[in-house]
Amino acid sequence: MGRLFGTDGVRGVAGEDLTGKLAMDLATAAAGVLQDMRAAAAPAARLVAVVGRDPRASGEFLEAAVVAGLAGAGVDVLRLGVIPTPGVAFLTAELGADIGVMLSASHNPAPDNGIKLFARGGFKLPDAVEDEIEARMASPGAAGLDGGVPADGFGRVRDARGEHERYLAHLLSSQPGSGDLGAAHGARAAGAGAHGVIHAPRAATPLAGLRVVVDCAHGAASALAPVLLRRAGADVIAIGAEPDGENINADCGSTHVETLSAAVLKHGADAGIAHDGDADRCLAVDAEGEIIDGDQILAILALELKARGLLAGDTVVTTVMSNLGFRKAMARADIAMVETAVGDRYVLEAMRAGDFVLGGEQSGHIIMLDHATTGDGMLTALHLLAAVARRGTGLADLARVMTRYPQVLVNVAGVDKERAARSPQLAAAVTAAKAELGAAGRVLVRPSGTEPAVRVMVEATDHEHAQRLAEDLAATIRSL
Repeated sequence: MGRLFGTDGVRGVAGEDLTGKLAMDLATAAAGVLQDMRAAAAPAARLVAVVGRDPRASGEFLEAAVVAGLAGAGVDVLRLGVIPTPGVAFLTAELGADIGVMLSASHNPAPDNGIKLFARGGFKLPDAVEDEIEARMASPGAAGLDGGVPADGFGRVRDARGEHERYLAHLLSSQPGSGDLGAAHGARAAGAGAHGVIHAPRAATPLAGLRVVVDCAHGAASALAPVLLRRAGADVIAIGAEPDGENINADCGSTHVETLSAAVLKHGADAGIAHDGDADRCLAVDAEGEIIDGDQILAILALELKARGLLAGDTVVTTVMSNLGFRKAMARADIAMVETAVGDRYVLEAMRAGDFVLGGEQSGHIIMLDHATTGDGMLTALHLLAAVARRGTGLADLARVMTRYPQVLVNVAGVDKERAARSPQLAAAVTAAKAELGAAGRVLVRPSGTEPAVRVMVEATDHEHAQRLAEDLAATIRSL
């Protein structure tokens, strides 16, 4: 079999690429690998897993398959129900679980689904462990995959949707001056509420006075994002918050921000927040309906953290695709940049390696490592809106910290990537384009990591200039 795990877990069309059998075998194999690792490190103890999903209809049968695979292999399972991906990551760490499982295909359409695994502590499962899981799945008669009764008996399964409150309390307590919420969060561990629900004391309201539209993409944040912002004091209008299993990401959320822009204008809101299907990303809209992308959000948060002395190393981590305007804004603010390949996993790796606390992507994946182990759209939204409230100004004013340069992207498909990489002709064309732009633009030509294509990105002070240079470079690549 080819490598099952991609850069963001296992993805495919539910029922075709991603079947119930595959989901069960994957869960069983993961349980076996982790049990072997536990036995080698310490006396065997029953493993615990947390399992969450987004509202896709296929998530119901895939969740059942994953739970069956885990429990059948002797793992106790806490079913979180519909919850954002970062909620699963947080609760994996907070509840001391050995593995977290999230069923979602993020911003993809409803027919798709995926399985993402988190290790103990809430970080993405290491590649080496994923490889071991795949090897076990590919081995005929691998232990556990052929059934039987586990040595310590079957795992037990219980509903843990009450733990959503623990996640919400954590997000609220991440704000300065939210000590009372932090205390409520601690009360949860001591045993609170008949069904695990925290009855928190009245908390600080950092968003008081703000009217906010939140678009939940009919996804995993539909029940939680409006509650979070209301508890933080905002007047909230929720859209895209009526999931039916088939409408996730359909003309809404972070892939269709125009829907949010129209709603912000209609309701006279101060700002709008757009999540994707699993709520690990956040884009925003100002009071005039203008989109605030991930680079702008990252710039605002970087300046806020630096002003409060909380930006470790006065450094932010971002990808090669970050806008030139972002780079110039960081330079003006004396904030250093660490640049990575495209993908939030690479951003996170660089953050952990350098002990940095803030990183992200233009797409709205923002990682605040002091509070989360992965991109968290609801956390990002809370901190972005709190910055607006603290400054007593509009989101548009904060976003002016950077000028967003026109950025043209061209995907040149069906070409020999290696030949392009070795081409003196292309190298000369790139050098000439860079010289033409000087400090007023940027050129990036890179091979696709997943298909036979070369991607061209050009930034300039005006769109026409960027478009011409990008098309010229694309033509050069096609001629090789």
